[in-house]
Amino acid sequence: MEPAISGGDGKKREKKREKKHKLKDVKALGHQLLSSRAHINNLPLLLTFVAPSSPPSHVVESVLSLQSFFTPLVPDLPSLASASSSHKWESEKDPELIYKTWLRSKFDEFVRSLVGIVVSPDASDTLKEIVLDTLMEFVKLGKGGSFQSTIYHRLIHSIVNSPVVIDPILEDLSLKYFKYIDVSYFTYISLEKIMRTIQPKEFHSKNVEGGDAGRARPSLKQTIHKIHRIIFRIPPPGGRDDPSNIEMWSGSELDVNLSKDDGEQLKSDKGDKVLSAASVSKKIKLKFTKAWLSFLRLPLPLDVYKEVLVYLHKDVIPHLSNSSMLCDFLTRSYDIGGVVSVMALSSLYILMTQHGLEYPNFYDKLYALLQPSIFMAKHRAKFFELLDSCLRSPLLPAYLAAAFAKKLSRMTLSVPPSGSLVIIALIHNLLRRHPSINCLVHREDDGAATKGQAKMENDVIPGFDHFRDEEVNPIKTNALRTSLWEVDSLRYHYCPAVSRFVLSLESDLTVRAKTTEVNVKDMSSGSYGTIFGDEMRRRVKQVPLAFYRATPSSLFSESDFPGWSFQLEAGAEEDEDNHGDCRTCANASTGQYAKRQRLESTS
Repeated sequence: MEPAISGGDGKKREKKREKKHKLKDVKALGHQLLSSRAHINNLPLLLTFVAPSSPPSHVVESVLSLQSFFTPLVPDLPSLASASSSHKWESEKDPELIYKTWLRSKFDEFVRSLVGIVVSPDASDTLKEIVLDTLMEFVKLGKGGSFQSTIYHRLIHSIVNSPVVIDPILEDLSLKYFKYIDVSYFTYISLEKIMRTIQPKEFHSKNVEGGDAGRARPSLKQTIHKIHRIIFRIPPPGGRDDPSNIEMWSGSELDVNLSKDDGEQLKSDKGDKVLSAASVSKKIKLKFTKAWLSFLRLPLPLDVYKEVLVYLHKDVIPHLSNSSMLCDFLTRSYDIGGVVSVMALSSLYILMTQHGLEYPNFYDKLYALLQPSIFMAKHRAKFFELLDSCLRSPLLPAYLAAAFAKKLSRMTLSVPPSGSLVIIALIHNLLRRHPSINCLVHREDDGAATKGQAKMENDVIPGFDHFRDEEVNPIKTNALRTSLWEVDSLRYHYCPAVSRFVLSLESDLTVRAKTTEVNVKDMSSGSYGTIFGDEMRRRVKQVPLAFYRATPSSLFSESDFPGWSFQLEAGAEEDEDNHGDCRTCANASTGQYAKRQRLESTS
């Protein structure tokens, strides 16, 4: 009961203070504090107005006065550790030191109040922006113009653990401050410290989709979401090798200039510190790498997991100090299957082609991803482009190229027309790159071998497809013993675009001088809408018309079924005669009724 009573008394006291002190009184308190040290007791009173429950005008006026008061004093204030150790020597009591120690405690109280307003749900966005700017001004007031990492870490820690929406705060940070290299540097450090405290000891891939990641505690899930929003908004450390791109927030008074003697060195106007652009780039990349690796070890919710995989290959991997550190994360993601594997393919392909990653089961996993559902996936366009790139190597074994060609060919029986167009393009490129699998297009059967002989000689049995569609291992699919008969059936496809495009496979693709590869990118994002739009834009010279010189007497003509004749049976003929008599009587009665009606009307 005591906390409730004290809390109620505190609110009543705040209301009385607000009624007692008007805005002009707050301004007067600030002017007195800045004018003379004799009014130092105004400092605690002004601190009481720095609270989310105070009127915004009172908060702004108090913040401006206190900021003007503390700005020249902060660099000379002792730290809490040195202040506490000085009190041990009671014989050496220095009034000035006691005064500065008291100011230090009030400054820390001021910073805590400012951070509380930034993460408060009761404060307006405009007030939060003003308070955030005040905090960032104090951040660059360290000794010698250094970065006050303690204040900044407290700010980031409060933002991550706050229960409110942080998008407006992040918008201000990203627009105003994340562009400075020291702010980015210490943001990575602060996030890494936070993630180290919530990082689980073990994390398995099975927990990503529908497991622990999907059922994460609400507080932990919200924390991970906020960390992701912060780390995603920080600009990547690209271009830091150029000295002209280096800006420092704490160095706003450090007029960063190029040295005439060494064009790769940066030096402050005080001359107390010289850093080369290469060393700055190396340090920021190291912190960038540590922060991202710590983040990827967290139990990411499924929506965050997918979003990270979308931009990982273009926004993260190129800026890592050592890209091979992502091997475990990407291989684990690739082994999950489904849409997660599809989205991890881009990053894994970059590590394999550009960073020397060896992944023996890569093509087996890629083959397992070929399912009809992939043609409905959101990121199918990028997947088909990567699939075409992965099958471009001339060192690909014939059985593997044949397995992919046959698997794609079989899927034409169950995919939409846009998927058939992509498959034709992929098979076209496979046949052109790997002449050893052209046997799938044309197989001759001399008719001499019987079915039993074909089994003994391990040949293709006429009328039997040896392909094992359900087999996940490409080497066991028997793809080289079959043919691409499914592609041949596309010549009679109901969609004109498919039937026209499949004719490109009729040419001899082994003659490279006369053929070119098809750009899969042009067709990978097709749909019913794009196909319909292309057909509407086509200029057709001859249009088929359903025109008859005489009214047809039947649904089908005899020429539609050559060799067949359609005759009614005896019972059916009698029924037809009866129906004909009924129709005749009905017509007669209808005519008589109409005639009688006309006579009645005339009379």
